[in-house]
Amino acid sequence: MNLKLAVVGATGLVGQKIVSVLSERKFPYSELLVAASDASAGKQILVNSKSYTLLRMEELVERNPDIALFSAGSGPSLKWAPEITRRNGWVIDNSSAWRMHANVALVVPEINAHAITSSQKIIANPNCSTIQLVMALHALHRKNKIKRLVISTYQSVTGTGAHAVKQLLDERSGKTPLKQVYPHPIDLNILPQVDVFLNDGYTREEHKLMQETRKILESPEIAITATTVRVPVLGGHSESVNVQFEQAISLEEVRNTISESPGCKLLDAPEHSQYPMPLNVQEQDTVFVGRIRSDASAPHSFNLWIVADNLRKGAATNAVQIAEHLVNNWNTI
Repeated sequence: MNLKLAVVGATGLVGQKIVSVLSERKFPYSELLVAASDASAGKQILVNSKSYTLLRMEELVERNPDIALFSAGSGPSLKWAPEITRRNGWVIDNSSAWRMHANVALVVPEINAHAITSSQKIIANPNCSTIQLVMALHALHRKNKIKRLVISTYQSVTGTGAHAVKQLLDERSGKTPLKQVYPHPIDLNILPQVDVFLNDGYTREEHKLMQETRKILESPEIAITATTVRVPVLGGHSESVNVQFEQAISLEEVRNTISESPGCKLLDAPEHSQYPMPLNVQEQDTVFVGRIRSDASAPHSFNLWIVADNLRKGAATNAVQIAEHLVNNWNTI
C-alpha cells in the first residue's frame, strides 16, 4: 500500500513525539509530509536522519494525504481537517476541537476502535488524562458497571507545552521566565487549575475529563466529578481515582481485571514502596495502576492510583495506534 502520511504541528512537543513513535513502530508510509505554523514554513526538520521541509497548510492539503495526524490546536484543526476529509483523507486530531461532536468518534483503540466508520473521516484523539483513566477502567466497567467516579489529577507541565517546560526550568534555576505560561510560579508549587475556569466553577480540563470518559465508555449515566491539578513534574500524569460500582466486586477481581487489561500494568506492592510514579513511566506506552484498596466509606468502592506518560499513550502513541488501525482495516472500514 502506498500511503501518504502527514503530521501537522510537527515541531511541537506532541508533534515531535508523534514523529518519534512513527519511527519506533515502523509505521508503513511511503511518503511523509510535515507542517507547522506559517512562521516555520520552509524550515527543515530531521526524521530518521532524513531532512523534510515544513509545508504551509495550503500546500499540505494540496498534496492529498491519505492520513493526517493533527497536533496544532483547535483552530487549525477546525479550519483544515474538513479540507483534508473532503479530499477523502482521514484526520486524527489531537486537539479538543472535534471530541464532543456527536458524529465524530473519540477513540482509544484498545477500547472502542469499533466507533470508527468511513462515514466520518475525522477521528478525535482523547485528552491525555482521559486516555489513561479509561484504559484502567474500561475492562472493569464491562464486568461491573461503574456508578460514580471521583477523580483528582496531578498533571505534568509537558501537558501545557514547551513554554511551560521552559517556565519550570527557568524558575528552578533561579531565572525569571521570559514567558509566564501559568498565572503563578509552578516550581515548588501546585496549581489547582488546568485550563480556564468556566461558569460552574470547574475548569475546561475537568469538563473534558468528565464528558470524554462517558463518551468513550458509552455510558452517559456515570456520575463523575473531577479536580485537575498542575504539578512541577516534567513528564507523566498521575490520577487518584475513587470508583464506585453498581454491584459488589472483590478487591482480587479488581486487581486481576486491571492486570489482564491490554496496555495496563499492575504495580502495587506498597509494602515494598512499589507503586506507579511519573519519574518511572516516561517514554513508556503502558498505563500503570497501583495503590488499589477498598473504600470502606461507600459500598462497592475502591481507590486507584493511575500514572502514564502523557506525551506517549496520552497523546502521540494513541494517535499512531488509531492510524495503524486504519491501515490494518483499510478495505473494510
